[in-house]
Amino acid sequence: MNSALSHADIQAAARRLSGNVLETPCLLSRTLGAMAGCEVFLKFENQQFTASFKERGAFNRIAMLSDAERGHGVLTVSAGNHAQAVAYHTQRLGIPTTVVMPRFAAAVKVDNTRRFGAEVVLEGETFDDARRHGLQLAAERGLTVVHPFDDLAVAAGQGTVALEMLAQQPGIDTLLVPVGGGGLIGGMAVAARSHSSHVDVIGVQTERFPTVWNAVHRGDRECGQATIADGIAVKHPGALTLPIIRSLVDDMLLVGEDDIEQAIVLLIEIEKTVVEGAGAVGLAALLRHRERFAGRRVGIVLSGGNIEPLVLAEIIQRGMVRSARLARLRVDVRDVPGALAEVTSALGKLGANIDEVRHQRAFSTLSVERVQIEFVVQTRGTEHLERIIGAMSAQGFAISRVT
Repeated sequence: MNSALSHADIQAAARRLSGNVLETPCLLSRTLGAMAGCEVFLKFENQQFTASFKERGAFNRIAMLSDAERGHGVLTVSAGNHAQAVAYHTQRLGIPTTVVMPRFAAAVKVDNTRRFGAEVVLEGETFDDARRHGLQLAAERGLTVVHPFDDLAVAAGQGTVALEMLAQQPGIDTLLVPVGGGGLIGGMAVAARSHSSHVDVIGVQTERFPTVWNAVHRGDRECGQATIADGIAVKHPGALTLPIIRSLVDDMLLVGEDDIEQAIVLLIEIEKTVVEGAGAVGLAALLRHRERFAGRRVGIVLSGGNIEPLVLAEIIQRGMVRSARLARLRVDVRDVPGALAEVTSALGKLGANIDEVRHQRAFSTLSVERVQIEFVVQTRGTEHLERIIGAMSAQGFAISRVT
């Protein structure tokens, strides 16, 4: 590859990828568009075989290996999605592969990488720790490193996402792109600029890992320890990709953990699609900064769908709490036979479906002749919950919502 990434590089990558990765759909979401006040087009990269866009860059780089490099084998360092992509395509091509992953990597990603036949080495608490070990291992074994983002061949492969989006939906005027090390947005920015100078390319990072945001805005926000968007939890942007971002990307936005969780739940409920944290940051940014995108035609990359089932279950439950479809109520009643039945009957008549009931006698400041009962109930949302509390209060129950 040349020292600069060109549109021709991305077109060449598209030819290599043809028949080897999916051309994923880019579809209009009327419901999300109505919520955001703009047209919203979703690029379903979570439908790739390994459930992320990483297959594009990984395959493009692997396809460019020499026969000698293929014979010796490759090594990559990744927290998960790039690892799976490299392992899958090298298995298809019969290339020996070693993958170094940090010890915190999600179990589903580790298991899938091993399932594709790669040797998995778990090393270090952070991506940077794993990277140092991986580079040392590659030097010792004579392996070719397939970098997850700081490689122009990888970025060229990722840029094919924008080629497809702008061909499938030519009216898109804004792209919202997750940003970790910068390979995806770097490649997409080059492709978008070659398509039209009128397409805004905007990157999204989490507040906990704002490294590229800092570089673009001259900020000094510190990185946190963890984020639900682990796929873009990168502390140092790529040396090759950052200049592309500075030159071609219009802006960087930040989103919080709550924003990301809300976006994951909305995509499940509205689009019936599962995304991981990194895959949801584009929608999270659209909803958090909706006034900025009013009237625009926004393309959002759902970059991946590899999320731990237990994490997903917790996010869904927390989303139900935020929307008041799951609520905790506390009722103070006289400690006499039939009191509990009276309260549950009243809640049932008001349409509250009871999930849990907990009597509290010992840990209470109430007098001994009274008892505190906590209910976890399912409702139809905020208005329904308010009606339940109002009606119960009108019936003489001392009731409150526990937050």
